[in-house]
Amino acid sequence: MPFKKIVRELRGRNKAIGRRGRSHIAPEGSSSASPSQSPSPSTTDEECLEQSIWVDLPPELLLDIIHRIESGQTLWPGRRDVVACASVCRSWREMTKDEVVKVPELSGLLTFPVSLKQPGPRDAPIQCFIKRERATGIYRLYLGLSPALSGDKSKLLLSAKKVRRATGMEFVVSLSGNDFSRSSTSYIGKLRSNFLGTKFTVYENQPPPVYSERSTNRKLPPSMRVSPWVSSSTHSYNMASILYELNVLRTRGPRRMQCIMNSIPVSSIQEGGQVHSPTEFTDQGNKKNKKSMMDFCTGNMGGESVVKEPLVLKNKSPRWHEQLQCWCLNFKGRVTVASVKNFQLIAAAAEAGKNMNIPEEEQERVILQFGKIGKDIFTMDYRYPISAFQAFAICLSSFDTKPVCE
Repeated sequence: MPFKKIVRELRGRNKAIGRRGRSHIAPEGSSSASPSQSPSPSTTDEECLEQSIWVDLPPELLLDIIHRIESGQTLWPGRRDVVACASVCRSWREMTKDEVVKVPELSGLLTFPVSLKQPGPRDAPIQCFIKRERATGIYRLYLGLSPALSGDKSKLLLSAKKVRRATGMEFVVSLSGNDFSRSSTSYIGKLRSNFLGTKFTVYENQPPPVYSERSTNRKLPPSMRVSPWVSSSTHSYNMASILYELNVLRTRGPRRMQCIMNSIPVSSIQEGGQVHSPTEFTDQGNKKNKKSMMDFCTGNMGGESVVKEPLVLKNKSPRWHEQLQCWCLNFKGRVTVASVKNFQLIAAAAEAGKNMNIPEEEQERVILQFGKIGKDIFTMDYRYPISAFQAFAICLSSFDTKPVCE
């Protein structure tokens, strides 16, 4: 069969990913459900996948086919063909995810939904933009330089809905552009503020903790025992804390902020340092890979329940421009409108760098930058060691009103 015909058939199998250019990253574990809907994998679906006519393809030929598709599709929407390969059957999925597609840290590409929770590339940042809808309170993150350059080919990555609470503000983050229900499989986390809007906490959804063998749960009667894998979307893990400094004297200038990344150790920016990278989203119905994902969700990296020395990010201090009479930062052309929301984050490792062998260039490297380019349009560029979800949550905190910080 001609190679082009194989690609056309793969595209036909991936109709659920959405129309051209406005699609979501296809959720894992489902080849026929739309990303905006809750996938419900069943035994029948798995049987259909395993009975695919491509399942008996020789591994060498299969690897060559997927390599050729992946190397020729580096941008969306063309990269949907790579997702289509992983949607054919289990063997194609394992070959695509384990052998061909690399993590964003190495490839600089976003392919599967889990890529949004993996660290960004080390060399060059991933460039995105955020569109704000004031009427609905929805914020959408797209992959691309800007709406003007990307047009209809903009790739929707994440969405957030602003919800007012009695004690503060809350942003619900979802893979879908319209479904913000916490019981949905597209829900991945939230951002919650205190009453004054000076402290924000980033939460990620996770399954309840695993009970040990010594747990008193074993001593209960069988009818009263609770399974440690009961599905629940109410459990959350504190991934990061964002603190805004109070402006008591009401002095003019940009906001001062600090981000404590509870799931990222400061050693990650050392020479040869690494960050724990999840390989898939938590699947409540599958016990196969629960241990590795549980370690990521609970911050249990290397046997520890929490990171002893978390990475701390601080906003880069701007300089005063005498001619323009304003505070300035070098955004390298990515920000064109002055705004109090604009910021650049760098590692606050001046003291730690002396003791932990952190290069000076790494301490001055911009990890996340966010700024305004038009009415309700903002750019967001992030890189290693934070993920797209973490960067999006930090940027969302800048949208909340902070009268005591300005």
